[in-house]
Amino acid sequence: MNTAQLDVTIVGGGMITNDLILPSVYHLQRLGVVGQITITALNTPPLQALKDNAEIRDAFPGQDFDAQPALTTPADKTFPDGYKAVLAKMKPRQAVIVAVPDWFHYPVVMAALHANQHVLCVKPLVLEYKQSIEIEKLALEKGLFVGVEYHKRFDRRALLAKRLYMQGQFGDFIMGEAKLHEPYYYRHSNFQNWFTCDKADPFTYVGCHYVDLVYFITGLKPVAVSLDGVKGKFPNGNEGFLWSSGRVRYENGALLTVTDALGYPDDAAGSNDQGLIMYCEGNNRTGMLNHDDHERGVRHCYLEKGYRYINPDFYRLVPWEGAGFKPVGYGYESIADSLQTMQRIESTCDSLAARQKVIHEIDAAGIIATPANSAFNELVVEAARASILDGGRQVKIVYGNNPHVEK
Repeated sequence: MNTAQLDVTIVGGGMITNDLILPSVYHLQRLGVVGQITITALNTPPLQALKDNAEIRDAFPGQDFDAQPALTTPADKTFPDGYKAVLAKMKPRQAVIVAVPDWFHYPVVMAALHANQHVLCVKPLVLEYKQSIEIEKLALEKGLFVGVEYHKRFDRRALLAKRLYMQGQFGDFIMGEAKLHEPYYYRHSNFQNWFTCDKADPFTYVGCHYVDLVYFITGLKPVAVSLDGVKGKFPNGNEGFLWSSGRVRYENGALLTVTDALGYPDDAAGSNDQGLIMYCEGNNRTGMLNHDDHERGVRHCYLEKGYRYINPDFYRLVPWEGAGFKPVGYGYESIADSLQTMQRIESTCDSLAARQKVIHEIDAAGIIATPANSAFNELVVEAARASILDGGRQVKIVYGNNPHVEK
């Protein structure tokens, strides 16, 4: 069997590329899944920062990526459409990872598909349901795989919960609470340039993880969303929703409250605060699922950095039998599974029909998020954005032959 390597282009050199994507792709290069790696960004500073990252250099000795634009380019020169030139030079049927601000996902994903590339996109895929359907249709026509990086689907706790829920051991989900508060220092990052009220909010940026997760576990679709937010100023003066509180109604009447923020204290023990509680109704009994996701019972106290909650399950670099260190955790596994799926399609499918068959099987399995099995998230995002911009008004989601949001 031909197990050809995939050349990978990462569009976006920001925080998620630094913290998760590049280390994961480097390790997959070691394993023979990935060939050449290119990273393209708006300008050179984030690319230089990736090159200079001591932890990455230590973990992946001798590995490197091609930077576009070249690092010799003046730092103040920007290339808003630079990714298009990079895509035009790629061999067909390779891999593109989209890691840019949410509102920029759609044009980059579509450009990658038109360039005949498989795609992995950070969540949410796009901000409008019709765009998700357009992506799904184009990708299937070309026999290209599109994955959405809802990595919580790969958390062993979530996979176990999904199996037990399907067996009826919890009962029927009826009431829950989720939270994901990212650290305050996000406000000092590039977020301050794009995370403005007209484009984003904490619910659609990170709260969507838990909306997707509840569907992943239960199979229940959201039918209404209300979202309100608290505005604040970034250091550069831009105004954004820095805190949000949402409520999601499900098709069986269940309710999920979701609170999110860019405001978890930088000096707190954990790097963020997140978790999910679900209460369920059964036969004269109730069930409960409780996931504390910001620490997994691991606590360290360092000589200089002090007391810390450690989550070893999402992403960590650990010793292994090879040089440097390797990434472990469900964040890495989510990226690896999507890229290995692309490689499998290219290695085993010799026709468009064969590729489409595999894509349909992945959609139906529902482990990797794809446009076909996660487009409800775009409906939730549409409803949430309409709600938060209208003072928290409840916005209904309608399914059937023409799924849409009642705005």
